[in-house]
Amino acid sequence: MSKAVLPDKSLGQHWLFDDAALQHIVDFADVTAADTVFEIGPGKGPLTRVLLKRGAQVTALEFDAALARGLKLSMTSKNLNVMHGDILHYDFSTLPAGYKVVANVPYYITSKIVRLLLESNHPPKSATLLVQKEVAERLAAEPGSMSLLSVSAQFYANISLGAVVGRELFEPAPKVDSQVVKLDYTGAKFTDIDQKLFFRVVKAGFAERRKKLRSSLAGGLHLEKSTIDAMLQTLGIALEVRAQELTLEQWHMLTRYLAKAL
Repeated sequence: MSKAVLPDKSLGQHWLFDDAALQHIVDFADVTAADTVFEIGPGKGPLTRVLLKRGAQVTALEFDAALARGLKLSMTSKNLNVMHGDILHYDFSTLPAGYKVVANVPYYITSKIVRLLLESNHPPKSATLLVQKEVAERLAAEPGSMSLLSVSAQFYANISLGAVVGRELFEPAPKVDSQVVKLDYTGAKFTDIDQKLFFRVVKAGFAERRKKLRSSLAGGLHLEKSTIDAMLQTLGIALEVRAQELTLEQWHMLTRYLAKAL
């Protein structure tokens, strides 16, 4: 008799077997039989099974070799391709155009996965993820509560929140609740600026969250505060503002202005 594979806490493995929650994830992702779905970290396959019942073609990438072997043995659908590998080194160009990502992702690597998907040369049509509730809220944040993560995600995608999934529905139970979040890829929101400069400016702005934006930008971009003050006044942005209060459009204006000064 084969030894059961237990969750590996070092890999952030918290498995969800609640049918209603799994159905909600797939519903929120709007998965149909016409879709090719890329699943990250299928584990023992509870979400995979729901995806296959919808008739989708599923490519499932599992980092844990034992789990990948087990999934290949337990699920033999012609619509399923199980692979062992690391999402951080995966070649997304092997997937067809218009693919969708649906996954219950490990908390510790969520931000990296979001950036990886959205900045890929072959991004998904959408990514529906079950993540830590706090991270879901950060992704969908509005001015006043923005962060580097929310600006980065919203630069490339429209964000919508799904249901909250209680910690008690996982095995083993994590310390916090989770939430479903969907990122509908739009492409870069602004095409008249250098994207590297945009994110350089944003990173500088958020480098010291407790400071006012004028101080963070001056320090992070190695510019005089007087230069930053003049820019903010020209653009109609208050000198007392902090990075989390800015809209994407204001970051865009800052980048256009700073392109002349940097």
